[in-house]
Amino acid sequence: MSSNSTACPFIWYELLTTDSAAATAFYGKVLGWTAKDSGMPGGAYTLVSVGTVNVGGVMTLSPAACSGGARPGWLHYVGVPNADACVEQVKAAGGALHMGPQDIPGIGRFALVADPHGAPFYVMTPISNEPLPEVAPGAVGHVGWRELHAGNLDEAFRFHSGLFGWTKTEAMDMGPMGIYQMFAAGGDSIGGMMTKMADTPVPHWMYYFAVEAIDSGIARVKEAGGAILMDAHQVPGGTWISVCSDPQGAVFGILADKR
Repeated sequence: MSSNSTACPFIWYELLTTDSAAATAFYGKVLGWTAKDSGMPGGAYTLVSVGTVNVGGVMTLSPAACSGGARPGWLHYVGVPNADACVEQVKAAGGALHMGPQDIPGIGRFALVADPHGAPFYVMTPISNEPLPEVAPGAVGHVGWRELHAGNLDEAFRFHSGLFGWTKTEAMDMGPMGIYQMFAAGGDSIGGMMTKMADTPVPHWMYYFAVEAIDSGIARVKEAGGAILMDAHQVPGGTWISVCSDPQGAVFGILADKR
C-alpha cells in the first residue's frame, strides 16, 4: 500500500484528442466549461474549468502517437506521495510503466502506468501541498463517478487498493454481467469496478460528468455533434446515466439525479 496514511485521491482528468480546439468547444457546450491556455512551454495544453475550479486538461495527440495506435480518450491522475516509488509498486504488482517518471516544471512529477490487464492511468506527486478544491457531490460539470471496466474485477481491485488504499463499499450483483463493486478513497463511494463485458475490446476507465438533468444533457451532446452510445438509463439508487462519445471519438458518461 502507499506510504500515505490516507487513501490516494483522484486529482486531475485529461483528454487526449485529435483536435483540442474542437473538443474543448464541444465540452463547453455540453458541460459549461470555460477554457484557457495553460501557458506551459513545449506544446499547447488547455485547462478546462467550471467557474474558478479546474476540472482537467485537454491536449492533442501527436501524429506519432496516432500512428502508433493511440485514440482519443480520457484518463485520470491519482495523487501519490512519491511518483517514483509508486511506479516501482505498480511494476511489482504486475502493472506496466508507459512513460516517465518525469517532471512538469512548477506542477509536479508524474508517470503514465497501466494495471496488470492494461487499463492506463497516471500517478502524480504535485509540488503544491494545497488541498484540492472542495467540490460538492453532483456538482454540475465535474466528474461525478469513475468506472473501471476491468480485465478481472478481483485482480483489479486488489491492485488498486494495494497501491492507493481504496476500500470496498457497496456491491451489486448484475446477474450475467457479474458483480459491480463500488469503492471509496476515504468517505463515500466515488466509483465502481466490474469485469468488462466480452465485447469490450480492452480494459479501460470511464468518467461520468454531472449534468443538471439527463435529457437536457443528452440533447446538448447531440446538438454539439456528439453521439449517444447508451440512452438514458436509471441505475440503482435513482441516478440517471447515459454513455456518449465526443465528435473525435472519446467516450464519456453523463449523470444526473433527475430525468
